[in-house]
Amino acid sequence: MSELTEKIAPLPETVDVGSRSIGKPTARQWLLHLTLFVATAITTTISGIIWCGPEIDVAGGTPAQSGGLDGSILLIPWYYLRGIGGLVWQALTHPVLLLPGLKFSASLLAILTAHEFGHYFFCRYYGVDATLPFFLPQPPGLLPGTFGAFIKMKSPVPSRRALFDIGLAGPLAGFIVIIPIAFAGVLTLQHVSVPAGESGGLTFNDPLLFRLIAYALRIDMTSGVVNSFYLAAWVGLLVTALNLMPVGQLDGGHGTFSAFGRIAHYWIGRVAFVTMLALSVLGWLWHGSPSGFLYVVLLAVMLRVRHPQPEQMEPLGAMRVAIGIITLIVFALCFLPFPITIS
Repeated sequence: MSELTEKIAPLPETVDVGSRSIGKPTARQWLLHLTLFVATAITTTISGIIWCGPEIDVAGGTPAQSGGLDGSILLIPWYYLRGIGGLVWQALTHPVLLLPGLKFSASLLAILTAHEFGHYFFCRYYGVDATLPFFLPQPPGLLPGTFGAFIKMKSPVPSRRALFDIGLAGPLAGFIVIIPIAFAGVLTLQHVSVPAGESGGLTFNDPLLFRLIAYALRIDMTSGVVNSFYLAAWVGLLVTALNLMPVGQLDGGHGTFSAFGRIAHYWIGRVAFVTMLALSVLGWLWHGSPSGFLYVVLLAVMLRVRHPQPEQMEPLGAMRVAIGIITLIVFALCFLPFPITIS
């Protein structure tokens, strides 16, 4: 995801690109971005152990007694920290338990890194001042262990073509990395027998890309157990589809603005919002999952952010039109109207 602002913040060091000046990251900025990356690697590894590894019994003893309901509520952070600490200790003392988390974290971070540096390198190419990627860690144990990543563009985009290239470079680069991880996830799926009348509580529904891979390789995905590669690719596809929504300053919003202009961008974004709102309601009614409403909230926020006008609105050209069509195909391969079923 990329964020565009119209204000230009002064930076201590700059390098010239044509007639433009681009800020060079300082040592302090490198340290900040690296620290966030390492923190995100830790939280995604822990989440990968929880979601993709074997069950680990981290309970031991009971906490001190506390009076009444209020005391129990106050102990929730203690339960959480003790559980995460016990899981980390088990994983460190039994490295085989650590492997699923490391595979999940490495795969997901590879996808996010490719996505954000796709934006970053095209910003540098076009002389747009931009930050290094900010990786956002999530409290360990929640899926997927990260709130994602973003860069911040701090100078205007010079042209329509630059906006198109910068906006779509991220999701396309991320998707290229997703493909081999998705193949690995489908090829290494294990299956369990589910007794008649029983069903799991949480089901990750398969995106079209997974279904096509399984069809091509003649693999039955019924009753498949989620593994590290599958889950990393699944999250990557979900994030890519969300970023390609033609709304606001999401990547798809940049592409829509550059392809169709300001007025079309305004109305297409609102049609997409209403569509996602309807799908969220259906997802709650049909699949028992409220997850779609999180996307609706994000899209509502993005609709309120005005999209700046590029300095020059020249024609995109045939090659970029073709890339736009390819991007629509990528969106179709990634998008899931109902990502999760809760039963």
